[in-house]
Amino acid sequence: MNIVSSLRRVGNMVKKEFIQTLRNPHMRVLLFAPPLVQMLVFGYAATLDVKNVTLAVLDSDNTQESRELVARFSASRYFHLNEYARRPADLSQGLESGEILVAMQIDSGFAQNLRNGHGATVQVLVDCSNSNTALVALGYINQIGGQFSHGYELDLMQRTAPQKASSLPQVDLHVRPWFNEGLESQWYFVPGVIGNVLLILVMMLTAFAVVREREIGTLEQIMVTPIRRWEFILGKTVPFFLVGCVDATLIALVGTLWFGVPFRGNLGVLAAGLVTFILAGLGLGLFLSTVSANQQQAMIASFFFTMPMITLSGFGTPVASMPPLLQKISYANPLLHIMVLLRSVYLKGVGFDVLWPQITVLAGIAVFLLTVSVLRFHKSLE
Repeated sequence: MNIVSSLRRVGNMVKKEFIQTLRNPHMRVLLFAPPLVQMLVFGYAATLDVKNVTLAVLDSDNTQESRELVARFSASRYFHLNEYARRPADLSQGLESGEILVAMQIDSGFAQNLRNGHGATVQVLVDCSNSNTALVALGYINQIGGQFSHGYELDLMQRTAPQKASSLPQVDLHVRPWFNEGLESQWYFVPGVIGNVLLILVMMLTAFAVVREREIGTLEQIMVTPIRRWEFILGKTVPFFLVGCVDATLIALVGTLWFGVPFRGNLGVLAAGLVTFILAGLGLGLFLSTVSANQQQAMIASFFFTMPMITLSGFGTPVASMPPLLQKISYANPLLHIMVLLRSVYLKGVGFDVLWPQITVLAGIAVFLLTVSVLRFHKSLE
């Protein structure tokens, strides 16, 4: 009888929460539209690809060889030839103003040095204020320059010593990419966006819902009713758990159908990982509600947790490149484990035999956060 009464009270609490949340047309839109919009925006914006790098060239040699080198850069999809400079000061001015990211200066005598069999030097200036873009651009520069140098050297030997050129040993690297054959950065980032959007949505919805009850004074009124505290917490979190599951389904479909990210894994593994992750987000949101007196404090507290969690999740920066202390701290971050699970399920197609540690850790974090949050919630009411 007690169980039936408890279930009835929890059901009434869930019904009341759904009515309160969905009766406002704007709230109905806010529950589902922002995750989809964020998925689309971050899916396109979050990328490590560097294309159309603005390039300026000062060609003081103006020979066939120098023009061929410049043509290799301008024909590449990685560089966009913005202008031909007339003097070195134009290159410096373009870099300082931000109009160009790479400046190339070819001095007179470039072709003559190559024809004489001597080395030729080309000065390349790179705007490194954005270190990531600069490093990628430098890699492209070295690759194009190396191909030009190797091609010219081979052509010179075929003209001067054809027999020796035909016997030169070469090393051919046959690269075979796995899991992401086209090296599409969206395939890497879109699964990560799913985790980020879910974390923000579930955590903030739970924190704000409980804090709102305290802020308007209805929390104490509910507590004097026959409803028990665990029933109140369960009734508050179940609706947002269901909303999180619906949103997870929607944005996962967007990632597969809109962005074309292949889904090679098992739906059961994906569902188990997302459910445990949503529960962890609910626990964190409930914890934030216990340390916040109003919705403004809840928002500030959510930003305090959200930004470090995203940074330490491996979303944009590999965890292995972080300092050892931060690597250890990141293992307590549920967002890290869902990132590994999502990318592995989508791209690699692995199952429970490989991903059970991530699911176990997520379940443990969810149980810990929910337990601490419930105990903290009880204490905050006393």
